[in-house]
Amino acid sequence: MKRKKDARKKRSSEVLLLDEVFSIHRKKGNGIIRRQVWVNSVEEVTRYSLAYINHRLFHGDNGRVLGYDNAHGYHHKHYMGKVEPIAFISFEKVEKKFQSEFEVLHAEAKKVK
Repeated sequence: MKRKKDARKKRSSEVLLLDEVFSIHRKKGNGIIRRQVWVNSVEEVTRYSLAYINHRLFHGDNGRVLGYDNAHGYHHKHYMGKVEPIAFISFEKVEKKFQSEFEVLHAEAKKVK
């Protein structure tokens, strides 16, 4: 029981720093990019969720083609319904990896009619 209470206390000290949703027009490849980032009192990233959603490319996992997050107590990657743990060095590196993988997938999505 104490463990859950400590987890709630930790969460209450977090602040949602970024919650962005970008829509990609169908003619430009379709989809949505969502970025959510929470930080603590010294502005260290404590939680994050980065997702590229495109139902034209993938129907499972609510359309999430690509995603990175640290929900459920570990850092992991979602790719077309498969989830695998990742080695975490920094949020900045994860964000850069997400962006580069998204760009490749988005280039392919533009070709889908």
